[in-house]
Amino acid sequence: MRRPCRRRRCRARFAAGQLKKPKPSGRHSKRICDLMTTSRCARYLRETKSGALRIDRAAIREEEKLDGKWVITSNDDTLTAEDLALGYQQLMRVEQAWHTMKSGLRTRPVFHGTPHRICAHISLCVLALLVERIAEIRASDTWHNIAAAVDTIKVVDYQRGGVRVQQTTELRADVAGLLRGLGVDSPPRLHHVEQAASAAAGA
Repeated sequence: MRRPCRRRRCRARFAAGQLKKPKPSGRHSKRICDLMTTSRCARYLRETKSGALRIDRAAIREEEKLDGKWVITSNDDTLTAEDLALGYQQLMRVEQAWHTMKSGLRTRPVFHGTPHRICAHISLCVLALLVERIAEIRASDTWHNIAAAVDTIKVVDYQRGGVRVQQTTELRADVAGLLRGLGVDSPPRLHHVEQAASAAAGA
């Protein structure tokens, strides 16, 4: 977990001799000031009357009580703990959706100059995100795994006996099951068959 690791790093820095007494002028060194203004370390420090810094072991013990716990606060007393947890998870999903649109779907930059083209661009990105979410719900899996499985479906182009054939590779059992769960028809086995150009020229 991150917080215990942070505490260990901060305590290691303190033990390395970075908690020195203030200068005769009463001012702390720049390194001490950095520690006191960093939220990760300042919460574990206390300043004595003489101006020296010490590790606040009481604060560390209080923090350790929350290790491994998920804490949510709200000013709405009518919400149950389950409602708060569900609402927070939905908020994370919204933030994740925005991240997906700005990175994976590459909503930006928008190289359009007219309003209707910009609206069409954003609408297509939102539609793509909706397709992702529907696929995740139907498959009970992440879009990353779904895309990786579908990406194994290939179309090969080869020649045999003077005939050029475009054919779908054989579907793996898990991929075929995935397509059925998504309600998507399996691709046709054969796409195109024609006489090869070399055979036609020889004829």
